[in-house]
Amino acid sequence: MSPDPALSISTLRARFTPSGPWIVDLPELTLAQGEQVLLTGGSGTGKSTLLHLIAGLLDPAEGRVNVAGRNIHALRGPARDHFRGRHIGMIFQTFNLLAGFSALENVMVALMFSDIPRAEHADRAAKLLAALGIERQDAPPEELSVGQQQRVAVARALACGPELVLADEPTASLDPENAAAAIELIQSACRSQNAALLCVSHDPSMQTRFARTLNLKDLRSPAASS
Repeated sequence: MSPDPALSISTLRARFTPSGPWIVDLPELTLAQGEQVLLTGGSGTGKSTLLHLIAGLLDPAEGRVNVAGRNIHALRGPARDHFRGRHIGMIFQTFNLLAGFSALENVMVALMFSDIPRAEHADRAAKLLAALGIERQDAPPEELSVGQQQRVAVARALACGPELVLADEPTASLDPENAAAAIELIQSACRSQNAALLCVSHDPSMQTRFARTLNLKDLRSPAASS
């Protein structure tokens, strides 16, 4: 693990059109190693856009995003992809598992970006899935329950031992009972690897599960509407 914060953001701004309003206007945000933070906000407040900026899937108009001490937007092309795969785990609302691939293969795909020797990928993926309670590792996602699919998604996010995990509305498609179990799974899995977790959600029931909860609206610069 890097001695630097898992995430450090400064003066980050982004908008969809050159003259449009700022969708993201974030003066600063820092997550320490292993810290878990919930970021709340209504629909259209830029939560998902912020995660895409942090992951380097979108480029900002201004500002800096450091992940494990490295400015992700200073990297280009394959170098950025490799860095993302090695240092950032991502958990999506719809899981984004690869159809036609087994649960084991879905996790092994993530390991392609790691520095772990290829000969060890299958064993590492199998152990991660087993630790998360997945017994049918040869089954494709469409043959697994929603809860099992989420466990596979969590295993994939943690496969490379990332410093930072980004979770985008990870319980939105689940009923309340399964949602509680899912976020407990995500949090405990991140704690087991000392990975920082930034979770965005508009679900108010999530707030009691995080020691630090921030509202994206409160973090915006006073000049965000300019």
